Amino acid sequence: MSDKPILEVRDLKMHFPVKEGILLRTNKFNKAVDGISLTIHRGETLGLVGESGCGKSTLGRCITRLYQPTSGSIYFEGQDITHLKGNALLPFRKDIQMIFQDPMESLNARHTVGDILEEPFIVQKIGDRISRKKQVLKLLDTVGLPARSTSRYPFEFSGGQRQRIGIARSIALNPKLVICDEPVSALDVSIQSQILNLLIDLQKEFNLSYLFIAHDLAVVKHISDRIAIMYLGKVVESAAGETIYRKPLHPYTRSLISAIPVPDPHRKVKRQVISGDVPSPIDPPSGCPFHPRCPQVMDRCKHEPPQLRSVADKHLVSCHLDL
Repeated sequence: MSDKPILEVRDLKMHFPVKEGILLRTNKFNKAVDGISLTIHRGETLGLVGESGCGKSTLGRCITRLYQPTSGSIYFEGQDITHLKGNALLPFRKDIQMIFQDPMESLNARHTVGDILEEPFIVQKIGDRISRKKQVLKLLDTVGLPARSTSRYPFEFSGGQRQRIGIARSIALNPKLVICDEPVSALDVSIQSQILNLLIDLQKEFNLSYLFIAHDLAVVKHISDRIAIMYLGKVVESAAGETIYRKPLHPYTRSLISAIPVPDPHRKVKRQVISGDVPSPIDPPSGCPFHPRCPQVMDRCKHEPPQLRSVADKHLVSCHLDL
């Protein structure tokens, strides 16, 4: 793993305008991503965990430049790609790819699998028709699908097979960074392990870096080197995967860890239940965004936003508690 990060995100924000009234004026903003900084090194997997609606997927789409961020910076291999457009952004499309949560929605139902996997090469103007067909067959073999799949359509496959097609498309151009946006959440548990093992094998074979987005810490545990916990558009804790599971510090992280099912009926686990729902990112709470649900809330938490601070070697926490 290289010491120099392949991806560096600095104070990234993505605020969507909320239009109201007859004149559709913008008076409020949906603060989906509200000041996030993180790094990913070559060959590393960073797991990004949080409840639905916390901004995980939005962050992934900003990094791949499917969204234009409101502010902040995205550096890929040391180059600022935040404001690149058109032809200037095209070379980075090869190096930064994405696996989507729902493969049926992300695959064109009117195209055969062969057409879907050939399209990246056509867009990037790589090879001729014969060489592209060979690459498509090689991709199918890499993800464990038969060659006859090229003439079939996405609806003819199971959910796990469709996700393999999505993975094949994401690695077609030999990318350096892949954003995995909850790639196993829509799959059966038995299929989840197969897809996770495939991603691990591909990472070793192609030296890929992953941003692995999920809401299930049990899934993230098996694939991540480091884990960042996200809440209401902000990172509240970040550390090595083993540290997060062994010694979680933020009250929100502790609650997520305690909710992981334990496959032992005789072992009693004390749940740390948090009440209420995630506040709206349109009107977030003052001070610490977690304070309305925190079991250890103090007066300071209601007025003063905590900063992400280092409490140990490479262990960052955003909390006012004396940790």
